[in-house]
Amino acid sequence: MLIARVVGEVVSTRKHPAHEARKALLVQPLALDGSNFGPVLVALDAVEAGIGDRVLVTTEGFSAMTSVGRGTQSPIDAAVIGVVDRVDLLGDGPPPAPVE
Repeated sequence: MLIARVVGEVVSTRKHPAHEARKALLVQPLALDGSNFGPVLVALDAVEAGIGDRVLVTTEGFSAMTSVGRGTQSPIDAAVIGVVDRVDLLGDGPPPAPVE
């Protein structure tokens, strides 16, 4: 799973029947310090996230398919499965700055 920020939406006039009535989001994976980490992904939304939200993304096909309730025959690689309220890290140093 990844922590990411929603940076956009994908609008399509034609899509696989399993994707009907589901929003596709563009998500930017984040490092723990809040910086961008890797390329932007397309993920199907299971929690009604919006642009600017920090989210939890699953990138395992089976987990993504079942989290959006589309069965095991749906062509999904990634899904937004949660909205992140905060991230707490434990360690020896000072607490990290909040990821905004």
